[in-house]
Amino acid sequence: MQDHDLDLLIDACRIAGRIATSYAGKTAKRWDKPEDAGPVTEADLAVNDMFHAVLRQARPDYGWLSEETEDSRARQDCDTVFIVDPIDGTRSFAAGEPTWAHSVAVAHKGHVTAAVVYLPLRDKLYAARKGGGATLNGTHMRVSSQKTLHKSSVLTTRPAMKDSNWKNGAPDVDFNYRPSLAYRMACIAEGRFDVMFTFRPTWEWDIAAGELIIAEAGGAVSDRTGRPLTFNNPTPQLNGVIAGTPLVHRDTLDALHPA
Repeated sequence: MQDHDLDLLIDACRIAGRIATSYAGKTAKRWDKPEDAGPVTEADLAVNDMFHAVLRQARPDYGWLSEETEDSRARQDCDTVFIVDPIDGTRSFAAGEPTWAHSVAVAHKGHVTAAVVYLPLRDKLYAARKGGGATLNGTHMRVSSQKTLHKSSVLTTRPAMKDSNWKNGAPDVDFNYRPSLAYRMACIAEGRFDVMFTFRPTWEWDIAAGELIIAEAGGAVSDRTGRPLTFNNPTPQLNGVIAGTPLVHRDTLDALHPA
């Protein structure tokens, strides 16, 4: 783990933004991954290739985990690993919409130490270093001051709001949605919304960067059962994620149905 990891991630994400925006989303070649794993475009692969070349050249001793690279057990032999989602929100990108992000993190012994979520078409670069706070375009940010789940502003998907997920039916909240999971987490850190959650198994590359950014902005993050998130697992998937202001995070856990 090195002190300048965050600078490296920021520089790489700026390059990624230039590469991705050089493709026209609607005309970029697109195909579906096997086993209903979602869409991928030629832009995803071009960005992934750049990240791999730039980041691994700078830190050859770091392991590598990316949505667009075949996984290898070799990363588990590394104390420190890059966790990369070249384009989070590929469907939005392919539709020619602006809400997609590059999400890149460094995790050391399971814990994220540097992170960037960058939305080139929205000119938003969220960044955090362990112990150094979280920023948006260089300005420090904090989570909201909301104290209860009731009437809070929520970022999630409609299936998560089914009554069956909650002890006493779905809570009374202001429902909102954004297509990129990394961006949802960044919005919590920015204080624009109070809590976000997904209850489905969640890939590490979708949430690693957002986890540190929220924590450094004063928020709380866990899986759907309240357990802390750790990364670089043999199967790089976690049991959902709940993230928000500390009190709303606790309220959400308390309101969920145990099943």
